[in-house]
Amino acid sequence: MSLDSEPSPPPVHRDWFFPSAPFVHTAPSARTLNPRRPSVFPSTTRASKPFLREPRSQRAAPGSTFSSLPAAAGGGAVTTTSSPPLPSSIRRRDSRYAGVRRKVCFDAPTPDKTARTDGPQAARDYKPAVRKGAGVFFDGRVRFRWPMAVSVAIIVTCFTSLLHKNFSLHNQLIVLQDQLSMLNARLQACDIFPPLESSNIVSQEGDHILNRKLKNSALFFSLAVLSIALITFKHIDNISRLRMPADTEAVSLSKELAYRVDVFLSVQPYAKPLALFLATFLLICLGGLALFGVTDDSLADCLWLSWTYVADSGNHANSVGIGPKLVSVSISFGGMLIFAMMLGLVSDTISEKFDSLRKGRSKVIEKNHTLILGWSDKLGSLLNQLAIANESLGGGTVVVMAERDKEEMELDISKMEFDFKGTSVICRSGSPLILADLKKVSVSKARAVVVLAEDGNADQSDARALRTVLSLTGVKEGLSGHIVVELSDLDNEVLVKLVGGDLVETVVAHDVIGRLMIQCARQPGLAQIWEDILGFENCEFYIKRWPQLDEMQFEDVLISFPDAIPCGIKVASSGGKIILNPDDSYVLQEGDEILVIAEDDDSYAPTTLPMVKDEVYIDIVRPARKPQKILLCGWRRDIDDMIVVLDAFLAPESELWMFNDVAESEREKKLIDGGLDFSRLENITLVNREGNAVIRRHLESLPLESFDSILILADESVEDSAIQADSRSLATLLLIRDIQAKRLPYKEAMVSHVHRGSFSQGSWIGEMRQASDKSVIISEILDPRTKNLLSMSKISDYVLSNELVSMALAMVAEDRQINDVLEELFAEEGNELQIRPADLYLHEEEEMNFYEIMVRARQRKEIVIGYRLANAEQAIINPPDKSVQRKWSCKDVFVVIAEKE
Repeated sequence: MSLDSEPSPPPVHRDWFFPSAPFVHTAPSARTLNPRRPSVFPSTTRASKPFLREPRSQRAAPGSTFSSLPAAAGGGAVTTTSSPPLPSSIRRRDSRYAGVRRKVCFDAPTPDKTARTDGPQAARDYKPAVRKGAGVFFDGRVRFRWPMAVSVAIIVTCFTSLLHKNFSLHNQLIVLQDQLSMLNARLQACDIFPPLESSNIVSQEGDHILNRKLKNSALFFSLAVLSIALITFKHIDNISRLRMPADTEAVSLSKELAYRVDVFLSVQPYAKPLALFLATFLLICLGGLALFGVTDDSLADCLWLSWTYVADSGNHANSVGIGPKLVSVSISFGGMLIFAMMLGLVSDTISEKFDSLRKGRSKVIEKNHTLILGWSDKLGSLLNQLAIANESLGGGTVVVMAERDKEEMELDISKMEFDFKGTSVICRSGSPLILADLKKVSVSKARAVVVLAEDGNADQSDARALRTVLSLTGVKEGLSGHIVVELSDLDNEVLVKLVGGDLVETVVAHDVIGRLMIQCARQPGLAQIWEDILGFENCEFYIKRWPQLDEMQFEDVLISFPDAIPCGIKVASSGGKIILNPDDSYVLQEGDEILVIAEDDDSYAPTTLPMVKDEVYIDIVRPARKPQKILLCGWRRDIDDMIVVLDAFLAPESELWMFNDVAESEREKKLIDGGLDFSRLENITLVNREGNAVIRRHLESLPLESFDSILILADESVEDSAIQADSRSLATLLLIRDIQAKRLPYKEAMVSHVHRGSFSQGSWIGEMRQASDKSVIISEILDPRTKNLLSMSKISDYVLSNELVSMALAMVAEDRQINDVLEELFAEEGNELQIRPADLYLHEEEEMNFYEIMVRARQRKEIVIGYRLANAEQAIINPPDKSVQRKWSCKDVFVVIAEKE
């Protein structure tokens, strides 16, 4: 028979599905082993195939083996003999059973037909293909993926449990129906009750079947939703690859979904609670449907029971039956996950809130507070002054915002050794250049905003202050208070005022300290007076209107306050201009305010005029100014401005010696670049000396004993570090005093030496004190900790620059009008603070009260604001008992506000 006319064989029985069927050994054929799948060989003539199907008559009977193989492709006689089955190892090696192995590996690549031969050698050389994916073929065995196997096992278990319960209920229903028929027959025999209607029974059975179908549908729906979700999540990348062309490179769908979820959780503020709520809702719904499918309870009861399993995982212990137990355990497991997510969410939310509070990210809900922007070594003194100023109000609120960690700022503030007197200091981290951070500290409701200069380069500090002012002016809500800006260079003041307009008050630290040093060099002891007036510990400037003093002359106003000293008038008709030391004949008009020096803004009030006797006019001779010889040690960036101020204050033919390590050839160029015009210097002559102020031999080359005043400046090279600058200034001070002490004649030192404190006459501090009586040394000190050393030794009339600048900032922050007063007192023209000897106003042992001295000083158009007795260390500003008579000495001195000479 030809191969083409061979009838198609019947399908081979699968012995692994029907174990009772006998095992039939056939020739290996893809069609025979898998009739529903097309052959893996090409559809060519049967003569070209290496393995051919035998006719039905030639097939081996059960339990027989092949005695021979086909001799040729054209066919031949095949005989069989009855023999026991071959061992499995032999069957695996034999090429005839290759089709059995190919049956399991569906998508294995087709072996090379040209290289394939018949016989045992082909069976040994042939290696079946190995599939990677759902299973791996190893030695005839199949290994599946465990996750999929577990899922299939769970589904089969649920389905089996459902079927078992369904059959069990059906059997119970049949038994009950039989019992009901028997009882009905008995009732009919007894003729007690009418027989039960079979229609009711049928109706109840129908309802039961409908309910059962509904429960099955609910169970299958819940399982289907979970299965679809798991399968989709598992094969989401394969789905995305099917959607896109093969040659395109795109982001996988799983990564895209992960990105969208990440964006949603990051952008939406309530995304995490919403996701937790949805997960809980889905778990309750799916769990309720599953419980509804495996129990006899109603859907509402199952949903409530599902919620109890989610809320308390221990409730599933009461479940009865395989199906309810399996579903309840699954719901309880999901509930534990939900509870863990909820705990994590609550913990993260609380941690983020505390972290936000700890790092100062929360908004400040305050008004009428003082806002300080920036951080510097002046902050401690500034906070101290503001706390003292707010003491009369029971304390205030100061908000500090800087680009530092909130905890570090609070730790540094807690280390400050002063009492805040009820004032609360609130720290926030942020940048004053960001509007959102400014709104966080309620900048629009602050009564004053203080912008501190940064430590370091002056130009960079002023540039940052300028940007901060721009940010403040850009607040949409506007500012209810004023801005106080600390600058480092006087040249940048015009630009800041141009940007800020009327809102800005500037305090140029270097300029204020330089002018103050010059005033103190001319009048020793003036530094202590300025500390008393600028600080809030004693007396300070206040401006207030008193309507009862209208139409009164200033000479009467001057003695109308027993607890204050009037110094000037704020003239309403001149646009609020403040006039210091006005004429006695000036009459107060409606709207005018009075500038006074008092202890506090609520500690003074006008009273009736005191009885002051007419003072006899004394001929007060104004002493002529004498030329002075002043030494400047060090170099500052604004030294050109100091030279201009010294030229205005000093008498003609004065000398200004400049000693620093800047080359003499470069000094003139630097001074000209700074704006100094040498042709306009009228009263001083510049003398240049080059050297290092901390080297003794360089200082010994100077005539130190001949100078009237010596100003030790914080050198520009080390001014960025307060400790280094103060160390250099202190070393220079000690060297100068030691050189001066050794150059004084011994006899003169013995005669003029005054024993002070516990220092012995021959001690080095005693010698330096003697030298300090011969000349005035003013040291620019940046660190407040250096103050104690200099005040103890009494060898320098020091200036504590940072503390004085902080005092000025605090005073201007409390009342911006005071800045005009300070500017006039520090300027080259107008009025200034001066220390006058008592013999200008009275005679030796003359008995007078303070009011009478004030009236007598008006002959020189001066306002006496205090005095210092000859044997006292401190001056008394605004004496409390002005009407008390006392005897005065010509060695006493008075502190006055007078016009510059």
